[in-house]
Amino acid sequence: MEKLGKKQLSGMNIHYKFYTLEYFLDSMVRLGVESVELWGAYPHQLNKLIDDKSYPPVKDVKRMIEERGLNLVCYTPEQVIYPINIAAKESFIRDFSIRYFRDCLETAAELGTDRMLVTPGWGYFNEPVEEAWARCRESLQILGEHAEKCGIMIALENLRTDESNLVYNLPTLKRMLEEVGHPYVKGMVDTIPMAINGETVGDYLKGLGDDLIHIHFLDGAPRGHLAWGDGILPLDKYMKEIFEAGYQGALSLEITDNRYVFEPDEAVRKCAEAIGAYM
Repeated sequence: MEKLGKKQLSGMNIHYKFYTLEYFLDSMVRLGVESVELWGAYPHQLNKLIDDKSYPPVKDVKRMIEERGLNLVCYTPEQVIYPINIAAKESFIRDFSIRYFRDCLETAAELGTDRMLVTPGWGYFNEPVEEAWARCRESLQILGEHAEKCGIMIALENLRTDESNLVYNLPTLKRMLEEVGHPYVKGMVDTIPMAINGETVGDYLKGLGDDLIHIHFLDGAPRGHLAWGDGILPLDKYMKEIFEAGYQGALSLEITDNRYVFEPDEAVRKCAEAIGAYM
């Protein structure tokens, strides 16, 4: 069996939210994780959501990453708990969301990565879903144009059905990508909504091919965004599918369960040791 490249394993700072950004980055170095996905949210990196400034300044964040020799594989601005919805019926919310993501694409370019995660938003459950679908598609086409100017590939993430009624499985993700039809809007998969839907990593690798550019690789029960071994998902099977497809992108650890916020290093260590066996 082939080996993963060491830079394919990527740590993420989302469960380090009660620690400084410096602590997170130093932890990745200590744990031998060479790549990171930056969750852009207060206090680690807040884009221009509250005022006209990013905090901390983008140049400072870039310097902190580079001086530790880390590779930034993806910028993931906060977009779930904040009022961000590119499919919103209210035009002022949708316009604000598009402006926010345009700023985030520029931030991603300044940080030196080549991709950024975007979620599809949602429509009201008491309106025709196709109306929200059309708004999402149009927003992604607008963002795709700006992404191309910035040299950033958008990784569109499918969510759970209780998070989005638009893009929530492989068929809806594939359909949205085809209808958007922009070369700078590609797909990604998170193993948790994937498993809830009864799908596998192999399904996405076969279904999207080269259009699958990013993976959030977690254990779950099947929910939970857990560290390897703390859930019930067949992660070894997923790894075999990844090797068979020759996937070269990142396997990123979006660990979100609050059980890990007190000792975040331990969760990354468990994942790094398990995935390290495949390197």
